Amino acid sequence: MFNNLSDRLNDTFDRLRGKGKLTEADITSAMRDIRMALLEADVNFKVVKDFVAKTRERCLTAEVMDSLTPAQNVVKIVLDELVELLGSTESKLVLSSRIPNVIMLVGLQGSGKTTAAVKLAYLLKKQGKSPLLAACDVYRPAAADQLATLGGEIGVPVFRGDGAHPIEIAQGAVREAVDKMRDVVIVDTAGRLQIDEQMMQEAVDIKKAVKPDQVLMVVDAMTGQDIVNVVSTFAERTDFDGVIISKLDGDARGGGALSVRAVTGKPIKFVSMGEKPDSLEVFSPDRMAKRILGMGDVVGIIEKAQEAANAEQLEAAERMLRDGLTMNDLLEQMRMLRKMGGMKSLIGMLPGGQRMLNQMGGNLDESMLDKIEAMIQSMTAKERLKPSMINGQRRARIARGSGTTPTDVNNLMKQWGEMNKMMGKMRSMAQQQGGKKGKKGKKGKRMRMPGMPGMPGMGGMPGFGGGNPFGGMGSGSDMDMLRAMEQQMKRK
Repeated sequence: MFNNLSDRLNDTFDRLRGKGKLTEADITSAMRDIRMALLEADVNFKVVKDFVAKTRERCLTAEVMDSLTPAQNVVKIVLDELVELLGSTESKLVLSSRIPNVIMLVGLQGSGKTTAAVKLAYLLKKQGKSPLLAACDVYRPAAADQLATLGGEIGVPVFRGDGAHPIEIAQGAVREAVDKMRDVVIVDTAGRLQIDEQMMQEAVDIKKAVKPDQVLMVVDAMTGQDIVNVVSTFAERTDFDGVIISKLDGDARGGGALSVRAVTGKPIKFVSMGEKPDSLEVFSPDRMAKRILGMGDVVGIIEKAQEAANAEQLEAAERMLRDGLTMNDLLEQMRMLRKMGGMKSLIGMLPGGQRMLNQMGGNLDESMLDKIEAMIQSMTAKERLKPSMINGQRRARIARGSGTTPTDVNNLMKQWGEMNKMMGKMRSMAQQQGGKKGKKGKKGKRMRMPGMPGMPGMGGMPGFGGGNPFGGMGSGSDMDMLRAMEQQMKRK
């Protein structure tokens, strides 16, 4: 996502930081680089022209040029302008008080409407809604079957109305929702070309028939600059309320997505960052801009951890802090990491993480997680609970049983030791916070992992930091990041 754009912008910022005091020529050169980076990322040229002009004007003020840290001020201005370009504030999905609410999806053929409909249904279901999917695409072969299959995977029913006209199917789905006490109907319409008048009129007719509370247009991030023409045409005919950008994780440029809000004035409501049902994210201009500029999305990491955590894991986090980490705990960490989207997703959300991934060619071998799981599963129950008993002979047996090498097992054992050392440091921090009350603190109050509410064992996640393939978060800078996360949560 925005890989090339992020790299180009960060290279520009690095050159500015190396200059100290900036001249007008330095700003002009930087703006030229930013303009080229945006154009190469496929951002609409009119959008680029306005963006660079506004940014340059702000950067040439005395407040920036005469400051002690002019380069940092330039980065801040670019961030501010990028946030404004993306929509300034988060635009949430607004549902009315009527039952059922109707959400209609429109878009081009192949834009990902059907999968977006399922992801949206999954998201609403998690929020306590009872969605119903309406299969109104009667033209694409097996479209209704695809929707029914995907809907079945997430436990959301699909109204098909086989053989009926799309308008009748949409109306029938609304009646079905009333009868079955479903409070949201998501209408998946047929894909169409903007030059296909008959198909465009059908979308208009469905909208008139069911009077949707929200019309969302699904656009493919890989469409490029043509995305502007597409959304403009649909805005004229269907007057949609917002945009879902699909396949954003699959486009290294992604500039078309940056153009949508500026050209149409329609907010981006959601972005799809993967293939799984839970990969639809509410779009946040501020957080997306920071990710583009390599500043990370720490709040997003916290949210993912909170979603993956449950009451048992919170109890386990407190036990780990009190008694230390077992191999069973580490195995649970692996599984939670996968729930949160995997190592690549999380590292990409860390400050500078996307740039690091880009330098690695955009690839991250997550097979190490499979190795760790195989090694732990090759241990006996006693070895998992008390890893310190694992001697050389046992390590050789574990390596044979897991199809790994003794070196792999040694690295795992070393990492387990480092994690427990960090647990000891965090335990000391907790004791200091509790003052003279010691480990237990106030009577009846459980000891918490400092600065990490709802993030069980974040410190034990492999793959973060260090040259070790099993990683770790035990350094001073890592502890600083933990404290920064805490401040982020307090501000929320």
